[in-house]
Amino acid sequence: MTSESTAVNVPEDHDAEDAASQTPLSRLEEEGDVAADYLEELLDIADIDGDIDIEVRNGRTYLSVVGDDEAEGLDTLVGADGEVLEALQELTRLSVLSATGNRSRLVLDINGYRGERSVRLQELAETAVERVKAGETTVHLDPMSSYERKIVHDAVAELGFVSESEGEGAARHIVVSAD
Repeated sequence: MTSESTAVNVPEDHDAEDAASQTPLSRLEEEGDVAADYLEELLDIADIDGDIDIEVRNGRTYLSVVGDDEAEGLDTLVGADGEVLEALQELTRLSVLSATGNRSRLVLDINGYRGERSVRLQELAETAVERVKAGETTVHLDPMSSYERKIVHDAVAELGFVSESEGEGAARHIVVSAD
């Protein structure tokens, strides 16, 4: 094995674990590779066709599983209201934790579900703001995942209103108000 310099310069007095930790970008790339391997095995076991795309942006790894119009089975991996997708995302994160020892904040999407859901969440935020403008003091939204809550919080803030998360666990939801 030859010793070549890498993009990460680690002083010689650091231990091997520090060298292995590399840069945040390379850790995210490794996370994506581990997650993609896990998903590929799952798709093979389930006999579902799909291509896996990996992208690193804004300090997160994003994995997308896409299939052509004739690919069957991917929608079952989304489930009703994205329930199966959320569970699969958590299992994928656990796979990354098991392989790397690092907690993951990766985001998994299947057949563009998250993009479509993002549009609906934006509309939901706009509707809540309109209700507050019409005189309601607060508007309580249905519970949603932390990822979805972030999308709504950002949309409400862009509209100049305030949102807060309330509740615990599966009941955690957003409350929109004027201040």
